[in-house]
Amino acid sequence: MVDYSIVTTIFGEFTPLAPMIVLIIGALVMPAVFFATKRKDVVTIVTLAVILISVFFNVLMMATGYPGGGYPEATAYTLFTYDAFAGVVILLFQTVAFLTALVTVSSSETTRMHYGAFNSLLLAAVVGMMFVATANDLITIFLGVELASITSYVLVAMKRSDPRAAEAAVKYVIIGGMSTALTLYGMSMLYGATGSTSIAVIADVLSGQGFTWAFGIAVITLIAGLGFKVAAVPFHMWAPDVYEGAATPVSLFLGTGSKKVGFIALFKVFLVMFVVAKAVSSDGMIEVQYIFAIIAAVTMTVGNVVAIAQSNIKRMLAYSSIAQAGYILIVMAVATEYSLASGLFYMFVHVFMKGGAFLVVGALITVGIGEKISDYQGLFKRAPFIAFAMLLFLFSLAGIPLTAGFTGKFFLFSSAIYDGGVATQWIWLAFIAILNSAISLYYYTRVVKAMFIERGQTTDRIKIPKTFTAAILVCVSFVVILGVYPQLIMDFCADAASALLGG
Repeated sequence: MVDYSIVTTIFGEFTPLAPMIVLIIGALVMPAVFFATKRKDVVTIVTLAVILISVFFNVLMMATGYPGGGYPEATAYTLFTYDAFAGVVILLFQTVAFLTALVTVSSSETTRMHYGAFNSLLLAAVVGMMFVATANDLITIFLGVELASITSYVLVAMKRSDPRAAEAAVKYVIIGGMSTALTLYGMSMLYGATGSTSIAVIADVLSGQGFTWAFGIAVITLIAGLGFKVAAVPFHMWAPDVYEGAATPVSLFLGTGSKKVGFIALFKVFLVMFVVAKAVSSDGMIEVQYIFAIIAAVTMTVGNVVAIAQSNIKRMLAYSSIAQAGYILIVMAVATEYSLASGLFYMFVHVFMKGGAFLVVGALITVGIGEKISDYQGLFKRAPFIAFAMLLFLFSLAGIPLTAGFTGKFFLFSSAIYDGGVATQWIWLAFIAILNSAISLYYYTRVVKAMFIERGQTTDRIKIPKTFTAAILVCVSFVVILGVYPQLIMDFCADAASALLGG
């Protein structure tokens, strides 16, 4: 067995927070590193080193089943719990942070940013995400979500050379403020109805008293508040403007990391309270599931249909990301352990396929290619590897077989069709999801057609920065590997789902 004593020796009673503490220290010292060196490459190396140290502690704790083969003592002051679920989700956020930090140093969109502050904010945002992953109390969930959100507002606004970034940041702050107010109001209603902010205690109380009007109001406002965070329809209008206006590495971070904080909060609050503790009557449970099912169906449909009309590739990817959020919301409708495991797997896959697409866009912007789909004409002759990688990412997003996207959608959609070998009532939702996947193939192939078939104005070769090439290669590798060998991650996701749902 791996020796985890190094973690407990260093962090003591704060061991469950070890991965976060490393990033907090890194966030505090990063501006000093920049002022001392004035070199972006040094700051990047230090940032990546901090992330890798955090990954080391997290993987060590996951591998040992902290502590001693289980997780019975992995709680810090009853507010944070490190278990299999937290470990997997933290690893997801660390992956997003690593990819973002790796390419920011080479991006032409970040050249005028205060690089120390940028990396500090990036690490702080990831800390907020990790807090949500380990939180077992409404207060700590709220603080984690807001830490990730506030730092994201600033990251969007740091692209001072583009007026679109200022507009995007203002929209993001205003709509984010509405989301915060609704979320906090819903949490306060839960506290008023149950007398506690602990999710476990709330679940116990609700299992005894059943559905109340206060509880119903809390459900509605929490769905609305967290719906903004995940860009679910009709709370999605901020996403296209923010993704387009922000620097592409920031768009990558928002699309693959920040949005998933909302999903983790939804999983923590609703699945634990409704599924595990049977917080409401069966009829009430079904009603809540149908609410999520309708939101999921509308979200994936609106995202895919509106994406067809987009000529800007960042806006197209933004609407595609909204559709992907609809797919993941299937977890909330089906509300089973297998659906949660499938949702976590798809979230991992989404990091590599959607993150890879944004990496390609960012790399091409850096070498002077625009954001219009028409700017990608003849790309295959100018940059064969980049064109092939983009094709792979887009086909994976559409769910073409032998890609990770297909495997992820197979798990996710099948969870809505069968539960333990028995057909579910959510077959209609799976059918809508499959139909939407077919629709998405249309606008993805528009980009493929431009790259491989249409003739560009020049055939001059493009030299992509090495950091972008490395990050894209990582994403390509995982899109292929997870397509043919999903158990590499799926087993961990199944353990995580079991840990959260008490299996």
